[in-house]
Amino acid sequence: MKCLIPNIGSTSFKYRVLDMPAETVLAEGRVERIGQPGSECPDYPSAIRKCLDAIAGERKPLAGLSEIGAVGFKVVHAGEFSEPQLIGDELLAAMEEFSFMAPAHNPPYIAAIQAFRKALPGVPLVAVIETGPYRFMDEASTTYGVPYDWRKEYGIRRYGFHGASHRSASERTQVLLGRSELRHISCHLGGSSSVAAFRNGVAIDTSFGTSPQSGLPQNNRVGDIDVFAVLHLMKKLSLDPDAMAAILGSRSGLAGISGAGGDIRDLDEAAAAGELRSRLALDVFIRAIRHYIGAFMLELGAIDAITFSGGIGENSAEIRAAVLRDLAGFGVNMDEIRNRVIKGEGLISTEASAVPVFVVPANEEIVIARETAAVVARSLAAQASIAGQASHT
Repeated sequence: MKCLIPNIGSTSFKYRVLDMPAETVLAEGRVERIGQPGSECPDYPSAIRKCLDAIAGERKPLAGLSEIGAVGFKVVHAGEFSEPQLIGDELLAAMEEFSFMAPAHNPPYIAAIQAFRKALPGVPLVAVIETGPYRFMDEASTTYGVPYDWRKEYGIRRYGFHGASHRSASERTQVLLGRSELRHISCHLGGSSSVAAFRNGVAIDTSFGTSPQSGLPQNNRVGDIDVFAVLHLMKKLSLDPDAMAAILGSRSGLAGISGAGGDIRDLDEAAAAGELRSRLALDVFIRAIRHYIGAFMLELGAIDAITFSGGIGENSAEIRAAVLRDLAGFGVNMDEIRNRVIKGEGLISTEASAVPVFVVPANEEIVIARETAAVVARSLAAQASIAGQASHT
């Protein structure tokens, strides 16, 4: 089965076509600046047509669009929907319901899904939901100290995100160490960052909460904050929920602290030049990562591996070194040279380190493609079973 996996951004998306189950990459590309001035793609439907034109036709990876067996989407937030599934109207309604919680993610994904529905009628569209790996967390780990009815009626609970990246890191770490019984802490660090804890391949905790604005301070999103501080400022500054959400969701995080943007590369350069607020932003980011690693160490009882993924996790030796500073007492000994020179996947701890530390490049598309193929296979099997029963009646 040939699976098209679009990775949707607010003004761009990248895509990959994989032949499953061989996992062979047949095509990949990206469309930028969707709807921006000067762009050749004023909206998602035109961008999707550009994608489909690039992959199907004479002398192209696919002979025609009929070869596409399914399209798999990395859906970010759909409330209580968490298992991989065919996309129906009920799921889209749930995504719409939680758009306030994921304003940078849900609206463009909804638009893209609707555009693909029109462009590829009859092709199964599958949602691989970012909260999925955390659906096995126990209730104590997902419940806030608020009226319990809020959880049941409004879905106010901890969900967790970056599921495809963390799951990819978990599965790859099991391969690297040759065993599945692992206590593993996965650090996905990028424009959006999180930490997750896995026991034997199952996620047991996450730094994220109800929304992707929580947990670690993000590039321009707030991270953890005392809710009463937010309520106090809403009263003080006469802000309504939408105005405060815009501040917390786009003018906070590392950019809010530094006042000069949230890109780690820029912050590193400014901090090296003596800019104190940039240094503070980096220190807050590092402290938050260490805070969750420490909490997850206690929850797991011990650790067998730590991994770094994402744009920062894979490329910033300085951030990795700062996060793992002075952890020899916990069995973590980083090799400074390995950490500094590594490109791509590899070990950055010493051979003697009781806890191996790896850089594991995120491979979300593989996880999504596998789940997409599995969902379609189950659907076809169910249809065949129903047809078989009908023929015997």
